[in-house]
Amino acid sequence: MTKRNNLLIFILTTGVFGIINTEMGVIGILPSIADHFHVSVSKAGLLVSLFALAVAVSGPTMPLLFSGMNRKTVMLLVLGVFVLGNVVSIFTTNFTLALIARVVPAFFHPIYCSLAFTVAAASVSKEEAPKAVSKVFIGVSAGMVIGVPVVSFIANVVSIEMAMAFFAIVNAIVFIATLIFVPSMPVEERLSYGVQLSVLKKSITWLSIVAVILLNSAVFGVYSYLAEYLKTVTNMSSNTISLMLLIYGGANIIGNIAAGKLLTKNANYSVVIFPFALGAVYIILFLFGQFTIPMAIITLIWGIIAGIGGNINQYWITSSAPEAPDFANGIFLTAVNLGTTIGAAAGGLFISEMGTQYIVLVGFLSLILSLVFILLRNYKYSPTKQLSR
Repeated sequence: MTKRNNLLIFILTTGVFGIINTEMGVIGILPSIADHFHVSVSKAGLLVSLFALAVAVSGPTMPLLFSGMNRKTVMLLVLGVFVLGNVVSIFTTNFTLALIARVVPAFFHPIYCSLAFTVAAASVSKEEAPKAVSKVFIGVSAGMVIGVPVVSFIANVVSIEMAMAFFAIVNAIVFIATLIFVPSMPVEERLSYGVQLSVLKKSITWLSIVAVILLNSAVFGVYSYLAEYLKTVTNMSSNTISLMLLIYGGANIIGNIAAGKLLTKNANYSVVIFPFALGAVYIILFLFGQFTIPMAIITLIWGIIAGIGGNINQYWITSSAPEAPDFANGIFLTAVNLGTTIGAAAGGLFISEMGTQYIVLVGFLSLILSLVFILLRNYKYSPTKQLSR
């Protein structure tokens, strides 16, 4: 039983890697894509921004629409759509068609990711659920961080088409593994749309959503400009910057593993401590960011804490709506994408008005506001208050 569960979680982790990699991998090859399709880099950037927008829009709706179908069938459908989109991207020379081939799968992205979290959590006992989910999160981190340099390397050494083919190959392998090894998973107790949507009537859900938007803004408002910071403030070479981004990514994976243990032991305490831990990192970053060695140590610690943060975000929203797990995971994906968008926009504003060094202020402001909503939820919904009610 344990072996089968481990295999299932491994397939889900690899599936999430393939899907996140398709989303984020193009970041490292945008200049090559612009040359390939004879468009500007800013226009090529639509492949990233429109993908993220589609994920944010479809996050709460698509998992809801597919919540009554056999989960294996839904996974195969989503992976099939991704393989098809990836294949079109390899062979087309038309930018508009490439954009459509990216955006259509993006609408299906939240279905697979929310299902992966739900299925992983359901495959083990309630107490072990955060650990199972943390393993799937390794796929998220790997897709976001390892995917970018790998795709960039393939594009530089072989060709842009082969880099695109990498996306298709990963998704195709997961499709075949799902077909062969994942058992049929019919939904035993189908929840009506009304029951699932009713979680939005609860104030705990909204307190959690706002806290997660702010927490993700705190991480990505600063991380989005890490390469720029390392270049202009720390004065690192482009090769060293690549190494630092890889350190951050590897540290993210360590954070995912640590988060599973922390959330299993004492979830609420871990969530409250998180803004203080990240805030401390940002203070040190502001004071010592211009020095190479301290910056390397800061990046490692920051990466671990950010990895823990991803799991905290998912736990905070799904624990507020345990009666509708698929829908809650969809809301989680929308909240983190909104947080990333808001944080990155605010970060750009701070850089243009005050300079790159002051990017940490976005993180600080987001953390202070997030702490207000975390404490508010804990105060209103503490176990002792629930019992007295």
